[in-house]
Amino acid sequence: MFLLFVVATLAITFVSARKNTGSSAYFAAGRSITAWQNGLAVAGDYMSAASFLGIAGMIACFGFDGFMYSVGFLVAYLTVLYVVAEPLRNSGKYTMADVLAYRLNPRPVRAMASLNTLCVSLFYMIAQMVGAGVLIQKLMHDIPFMQETMGYNLSVCGVGVMMIIYVVFGGMLATTWVQIIKAILLISGSLFLSVLVLRQFGYSFAQFFDAITQIKMTAADGQQVVKNFLDPGMKFKNPWESVSLGAALLFGTAGLPHILIRFYTVPDAKTARSSVVWAMWIIGGFYIMTTFFGFGAAALIGPDITNPNPNMSAPMLAQLLGGEFFFAFICAVAFATILAVVAGLTISASTSFAHDFYSNVIHHGKEPRPGMEVKVARITAFSIGALSIVLAILLGPKVNVAFLVGLAFAVAASANLPAIIFSVFWKRFNTMGALFGLGGGLVSSLGLILVSPVGMFGKEGAWFPLENPGIVSIPLGFLFAIIGTMIGGREANAEAKFDELSVRSHTGLGAEKASSH
Repeated sequence: MFLLFVVATLAITFVSARKNTGSSAYFAAGRSITAWQNGLAVAGDYMSAASFLGIAGMIACFGFDGFMYSVGFLVAYLTVLYVVAEPLRNSGKYTMADVLAYRLNPRPVRAMASLNTLCVSLFYMIAQMVGAGVLIQKLMHDIPFMQETMGYNLSVCGVGVMMIIYVVFGGMLATTWVQIIKAILLISGSLFLSVLVLRQFGYSFAQFFDAITQIKMTAADGQQVVKNFLDPGMKFKNPWESVSLGAALLFGTAGLPHILIRFYTVPDAKTARSSVVWAMWIIGGFYIMTTFFGFGAAALIGPDITNPNPNMSAPMLAQLLGGEFFFAFICAVAFATILAVVAGLTISASTSFAHDFYSNVIHHGKEPRPGMEVKVARITAFSIGALSIVLAILLGPKVNVAFLVGLAFAVAASANLPAIIFSVFWKRFNTMGALFGLGGGLVSSLGLILVSPVGMFGKEGAWFPLENPGIVSIPLGFLFAIIGTMIGGREANAEAKFDELSVRSHTGLGAEKASSH
């Protein structure tokens, strides 16, 4: 099953590589993707290993608190639909920095935006690579020479190499179709697994949830026994922790580079809006089904699911209910999920570096020679892939992928979203405000993570009490942007172009011309 998926996607990459005849084709698939295709691709890009493996494990281990991730990931798309999808498609060319640079000083803004994109993409990518390593290691545990560490390391390397091949040769078109295939496989597998879970309870929701309430589990501190598995408090002892995570998930999606870049692959803003609606229906159905994976695993496999790894709860459930064949299918789907997401992350990071930093910062918006921008993007993709492989191996298989993605969302919400919103909706906003917002949000979110209970000092030496910094770092990102704007003073060019950007971002006037050259 793995080989079938790999062969199919490599064939797509081969065909796509022949169509990559320019920057628009490589970075934006020639803006030829339809609404339903982009909706499936957005869903495929968004429903990551953190969703399929990490969230199921979180719910199985922590009950209601784990379900917080599902709710947050789903509701977040309202922010994307109502705030950023249309203005972004109308105002930019390839990256979110195009929107910021439209009326601000382009070089410093693009440089900072490119740095943020690379940081967020790397956080997210490491989570996917860890999930891949755990998954393939589980499949190969019976092979004599595949010891635990060696199996994990080889798995991570294999996924990294595949990802590099997709992006370096196939570009956005290959990445899009890999994501579409992955989304269809994931929804199909999830639906079948949900039906198998409900069958164990006579297809009765009442019996299903009644069985869950009978589960007795020990909370994370190892002492408190929680009688009702649906009670909050299994993971988040502090209610502010839940609020902080929820804020990061709700606002982080609208700042994720690999999601934002998908809106440049469609021909116009109307198609961008329609694709978000498609994506919301697909993503909504999937996250409802994560309830059955997580709670079903807790009820049918038992509370020892954390041993050896909570990320394997969904595949273990598939093995229990559907046998080895369905287990292989679910693992292949999870593998497809990981490949599709890391390909999306890699192309968003490499596009940002090549288009924003190389062409517009180093060469002042002029490509030194035809085809050089795409060449730099391919070199960047190779470099990012290699770095993510090394970091995933160093972190090891025990780190929870949903948690890592939660941190990526916090950085995206704190650093990227304030600059995007103020650029489109605040006339007074200037270059200094963008730099303060982008830089301050990045530093505050990463700094708080480092001094949190999961940071460099551990629980005992933590200076910041919450694991997710969103509740503090997101307001700080907006505050830094406001302070920077006030310090920077009036910027005549930025204010003069505001009305032009506002009309263009909401009507699409001029967008077609921008996308054609």
